[in-house]
Amino acid sequence: MSSGTTILVADDDRAIRTVLHQALGRQGHTVRSTGAAATLWQWVQEGEGQLVITDVVMPDENGLDLVPRIRKLRPDLRIIVMSAQSTLLTAVRATERGAFEYLPKPFDLNELVSVVNRALSAPAASMPRQPPPEEGERLPLIGRSPAMQEIYRALARLMATDLTVMVTGESGTGKELVARALHDYGKRRKGPFVALNMAAIPRELIESELFGHERGAFTGAVQRSAGKFEQAAGGTLFLDEIGDMPPEAQTRLLRVLQEGEYMTVGGRTPIKANVRIVAATHRDLRRLIQQGLFREDLYYRLNVVPIRLPPLRERLDDIPELTNHFLRAATADGLPTKVLSPDAMARLRQHRWPGNVRELENLVRRLSALYSEEVINLETIENELADAILAPELEPAGNGHDASDLTLTDAVDRHLQALFATHGDRLPPDGMYDRVISEVERPLLSLALGATRGNQLRAARLLGLNRNTLRKKIKDLDVPVVRTPQVRRGG
Repeated sequence: MSSGTTILVADDDRAIRTVLHQALGRQGHTVRSTGAAATLWQWVQEGEGQLVITDVVMPDENGLDLVPRIRKLRPDLRIIVMSAQSTLLTAVRATERGAFEYLPKPFDLNELVSVVNRALSAPAASMPRQPPPEEGERLPLIGRSPAMQEIYRALARLMATDLTVMVTGESGTGKELVARALHDYGKRRKGPFVALNMAAIPRELIESELFGHERGAFTGAVQRSAGKFEQAAGGTLFLDEIGDMPPEAQTRLLRVLQEGEYMTVGGRTPIKANVRIVAATHRDLRRLIQQGLFREDLYYRLNVVPIRLPPLRERLDDIPELTNHFLRAATADGLPTKVLSPDAMARLRQHRWPGNVRELENLVRRLSALYSEEVINLETIENELADAILAPELEPAGNGHDASDLTLTDAVDRHLQALFATHGDRLPPDGMYDRVISEVERPLLSLALGATRGNQLRAARLLGLNRNTLRKKIKDLDVPVVRTPQVRRGG
């Protein structure tokens, strides 16, 4: 990167202008800064600068409105947009209007310098994209935490593409919201959005649901039926819980992704596939591949762009914004208006939220519907969360929540929260660390020994332990070792 590059900075915050002037100056750049959009536009018209860094909210004009005008006048001038309005819509609009990159405030200075270097060395920029339809303040995803900002930036880059996306995350994190955002703000927004939950469809019907069937293709097929691929033509097909797809359907889906066409069940004429696929799962597909339950080649076809949604416990700073959003939504649905006291809101940020955003939303709906007071206090929240901690132990089977929805961390967390809750204001007995470790270690050793038919050498390798260490643990924890005799085959 050569020195002598001029960078135009527009931000109404003098401190930010000073920081950028110093940081970029140390990189050998010349920096011209202003607090007015009009001045920036004048410099651009005069041919100044090789790069623009602009804020969104300025006294005389919105920086986003300036971006397409700059791009039209000087298509090769790169633009970096910064904003404290750190929402998905801001990221999408910045990208769609032609910004090279979007950075939320507060930004990391090293990252900004890195983005500047990439922008200055990037090939000629393409012509401006068409902006998405205005959506007012309707936000498909909520949160301003760093983890969510990374997701917003990734989604903004994907809107103008048809790349296949794999969304992973625990149950309740909002995977379908990501799929809908990709559709509603993407190039296929005028087409249909069709969702299919693999876990909710009987295995024998999944192929028919996906690809459709012809009349007489099987018993009960009295007429032709269009599948989800046909229903979603021109739009987006969201395949939820892809990890539950049976092997035979996996093979057919792989062919669609490879060949770009499919056939209905009982059909003979290939049909061109015209959909953008977004898949999602809460399961570990790599582990399913190792177990022979999911095709590795299909995994790589689906996992073109991976997006991991963080659990709510990793974005606790988003809880106040999420809570207020759900309170407003409840009021819009006709429920009484509620607010949370400051200590009640603080208590929500201390909860582990094993059910993630869905659990928080359900809690807010209960608070809005069941309590008469307008201000929800700490005692009410404590009572609700105590019930939530004990609920997993009391839920009957068949409630729609599979045990596989929980990670090991979730399961241990629920167990420990229930243990503390049963002691009320008193602490559990001393020595809790060793007790918990033994409760996890003993069944793990037992399963490993069972899987290796009692062969301690193989079990030690499986666990990554020294054989003598395994023997000592077996003795200390009193783990039963049952040796299953090998079955001789042949005559």
